[in-house]
Amino acid sequence: MQKKITTQQIHEQAKALGVDYAALRAVIEVECKSSGFNIDGTPVILYERHVFYRRLRAINWITKSNEWAKTYPDLCNPTAGGYGKFSEQHGKLERASKLNRDVALESCSWGLGQVMGYHWKSLGYPSLQNFINAMYKDEASQLDAMCRFIKVNGLVDELKRKDWKGFARGYNGPAYAKNSYDTKLAEAYKKWSK
Repeated sequence: MQKKITTQQIHEQAKALGVDYAALRAVIEVECKSSGFNIDGTPVILYERHVFYRRLRAINWITKSNEWAKTYPDLCNPTAGGYGKFSEQHGKLERASKLNRDVALESCSWGLGQVMGYHWKSLGYPSLQNFINAMYKDEASQLDAMCRFIKVNGLVDELKRKDWKGFARGYNGPAYAKNSYDTKLAEAYKKWSK
């Protein structure tokens, strides 16, 4: 089975969204440099310890979140950061899954679009496991999740207008400028427009 996405599949998703191919390609490039999968076939993820902390608190595991923040600060922490190497991400997920599997899976950004797991329900997946299965299936499924996120969050118009600041704010949050997401998107768009 082919896990890599094709240019045709990206064109089809861009057309379905009503945006330029180069605009969608720019988002893919900025979010996930080269592939939605690691060499070992696992999806590219980023485990976010502060999301794990917040998600535990959201399900009223407040005592556990406080306890684990002290015991496992690399897995559970009120502060963002401490991501470590990309090669460590699945190990962190595995360790956090032993504490609370669903919350751990929801605390990662997944695949080509680096879509956070906790968005599974708003993106129309029947279950968290269904979302995870899609992330493991292929890059086309990962792109589908990214496009669902763009639609659900009302970012299609920003992408159509190439409003990179507006798109980056909606896609990456209010701290987008810290990582120059808008500038990177504009540069990637220029490259793919040629």
